[in-house]
Amino acid sequence: MSAQLPAKEVLLEMLHTMMRIRRLEAVSAELYGAGKIRGFLHLYDGEEAVAVGTLRHLGEDDAVVATYREHGHALARGISARAILAEMLGRAEGCSRGRGGSMHLFDVARRFYGGLAIVGAGLPIAVGLALADKMQKRARVTACFFGEGAVAEGSFHESMNLAALWQLPVLFVCENNLYAMGTALARSEAVVDLVAKAQSYGVSAEAVDGMDVIDVDDVSRRVVATVRETGRPVFLECQTYRFRAHSMFDAQLYRDKAEVEEWKTRDPITTLRQRALEAGRATAGDLAALEERVEAEMADAIAFAERGSLAPVAELMKDVTAHPLMSPRSAATATEGAWRK
Repeated sequence: MSAQLPAKEVLLEMLHTMMRIRRLEAVSAELYGAGKIRGFLHLYDGEEAVAVGTLRHLGEDDAVVATYREHGHALARGISARAILAEMLGRAEGCSRGRGGSMHLFDVARRFYGGLAIVGAGLPIAVGLALADKMQKRARVTACFFGEGAVAEGSFHESMNLAALWQLPVLFVCENNLYAMGTALARSEAVVDLVAKAQSYGVSAEAVDGMDVIDVDDVSRRVVATVRETGRPVFLECQTYRFRAHSMFDAQLYRDKAEVEEWKTRDPITTLRQRALEAGRATAGDLAALEERVEAEMADAIAFAERGSLAPVAELMKDVTAHPLMSPRSAATATEGAWRK
């Protein structure tokens, strides 16, 4: 906890967003348990400081590529809780029209490109987005979030190499929560120093305490500015921990309950609340007001999602295949136009 606390307004904004993410995940777990969310569900509890601390420093024209544990990133990026929950319930009002579900949240207007279900899949996509910006001479940053498990994938090494070789404006944000699904980092990697791995490609890299939103915010402000000013990639390892299982199907037999409880003593939300109160940057009334706002927002989002509509069966194949008489370019243009409507 080396960084100083920001102004009250900024501090409460960050705390509010983390609280919204935590409550969204709790609501998602409840809806999943009730059978209203189907498929896989990967929750973000404990890692909120990473999404909140980094995304604050990206502009509207910057791009975000996330993993399948992306609800928090989507909410912090500005996608509404209504659109997120509607998507998870398979409703047409969802941000992906109910076609993507939990692992495929998407919003082109906010330049939020997934929600991607395959480990490491977002890395080459981020490189492609950054390459397009460089070729078009657009001063943009692409932030790519991924877990430490992706470091074992070939796509990680290929993407790091190309980003360094072509000098692309990518901020690689590794959310190191110690367990790739159920495998501890040291059981799959001979070298566990992730910063050293990134530096081996000539990429500027550093680590930060991913459980401390103030530290993440402080470092992210600097590294985002570096990527934007230099047009070169930066690797940021956020050392964090997920409080819940890998997914709702995970029995968590690979880690001790005592370890989970120990990490919970560093809960980024609880810690920031305490620091805010002790520093006089917030009152008990301020925190209670935030709780009320979060509860009201999520209650509204649940109601919105549950009264949403299912996509017509007649549209089942829409945007799945290109029209046989269309050229690839025409098909892509038509599909983009349909999604923008």
